[in-house]
This record gives sequence, structure tokens and C-alpha cells, in this order.
Amino acid sequence: MQKNKLIAPFLKWVGGKRQIIPTISQLIPKNPSNYYEPFIGGGALLFHLQPSEAVVNDCNTELITVYEVIRDNVEELIEDLKKHNNEESYFYRIRAIDRTDGYKNLSKIEIASRVIFLNKTCYNGLYRVNSSGEFNSPFGKYKNPNIVNEITLRAVSKYLNSNNIKILNQDFEEALTDIEKGSFVYFDPPYDPISKSSNFTGYSHGGFNEEEQIRLRNLCNKIDNQGIDFLLSNSATPFILELYKDYNITFVKANRSINSVANKRGEIDEVLIRNYD
Repeated sequence: MQKNKLIAPFLKWVGGKRQIIPTISQLIPKNPSNYYEPFIGGGALLFHLQPSEAVVNDCNTELITVYEVIRDNVEELIEDLKKHNNEESYFYRIRAIDRTDGYKNLSKIEIASRVIFLNKTCYNGLYRVNSSGEFNSPFGKYKNPNIVNEITLRAVSKYLNSNNIKILNQDFEEALTDIEKGSFVYFDPPYDPISKSSNFTGYSHGGFNEEEQIRLRNLCNKIDNQGIDFLLSNSATPFILELYKDYNITFVKANRSINSVANKRGEIDEVLIRNYD
């Protein structure tokens, strides 16, 4: 199938995979019957591969709302995005909505529009919530952020509607309940922190600790026993290397820019772990 180059991530997401897509692509099995991605995030690999059959999931309800609205109401979303202003006082007013009762009154279109606006105009494009689940990234002070990316939004909407793409908002384990042999799973969980100071678990309220990493490894063992191929990304920490020591591990370098201190950003070791040759 001819790929549409206009189909691309519409959000910048922590740990996005765009820069290492070439490496990941070389490791993916040919022609799986179905594609599963339990931590969809910004969707870089999904939009690169453009499978005709897929199940995508994320526990972040706001993120999944954006996917659903792009699929179901893209023109209304584009119109709503046009109302936003790239001004600091306006940014903080929109950011503060989830701290008020007014948030409950927002439509799904307004929620999706708010997420995209904040993502495009906040500092470093960093979706981050505090312990109460409230968006807390500061204003980014960018001159011309691309808030209304009509071409990409319409291309993604057409892809989601022209193919059998199931969108879920569940726990990662539940997302694989009905998986069948012949499917392929790509896991891109929140990474194990390479140091205590780099621990960033704010993509969703509740975080992703070592117990969750172990639960994910146990799920990998389960689907491996079912004969289902998986590929998993994570940081190359001793903890992760020990967890997955029985699998094939490929090391890759990736630039990461989520550290708030500029000179502490840069290339770090990541791993791609798989259960096939």
C-alpha cells in the first residue's frame, strides 16, 4: 500500500519515536495480521507504518479524546483551534480550565482543541500533569507555533476512517485481551528513569514505576508464550537490561530533550527489545 507522507504525529509527545523510526522499522516483522500499540503517545510508528488493521491504546484519556475527535469531528476541531491565541495570559487561562468545574462542561471537541493548543504553545511541547492530574507545563513564548495544522489533521482523520483502527482508553494489559497469533505488538511505555533527577512520569496521572515495568515484562512473557511477536522500547538502565535479559536487545542512541536543564539534554542509550530474530 502506498503510504501518505502527510500522515504524521499531530502532537509532540515525551519519548516520541520519530528520530529512531528507521532503526525500529528494520526490526519489525513483515506483514503481521494486526498491529497493536498499547502506549500510543504521539503515534509516530503507527503513522509511519500506516497498517490497515490496528488496535491503539493509551491510559491518558485526554490524549485518546484527541485521537477520537480527529477521527470523528476533524472539521469542527479545526474550527475550534482557530479561536486560540498565542499569548501568555490566554495560555494560562486555558491551562487553568482543568482546575475548575468548567472542565466538566467542555465538549470532546473543546477538550481536544485545548490539548493541541497547550501542546503547541507550552514550553518544549511537553505534555505534563501534576499529581492531581492538572496540566502544568509553562508557556513556551514561541513566535509562530503551528496551532492549526489542517493538512496533518485531515490526513490523519482520513487514515483513521479509511482503515480498521480501533482506539482504546484502557490499561495496557487490557488492550491486549483479544490479541490473536499472527499479530505484532509495539510497546513504548514511559521509560525507566536513568537517574532519580531525570524521573519524568507526568504523561498521565499516577506515573509508571518499577512495579508497572515488571507487570509489563510479565505481559511480554505471556504473549511470547502465545507465539506473538513484540518489540519494546525503553531506556538502557541496569533494571531494564536485567528484566529483559532473556530477549534480543538492540542498543540505539536517541536525543532526548525533556530535561529542563539544556546542557543535560542530548544522546542517551535506549534499547529495542524483541522476542524474535
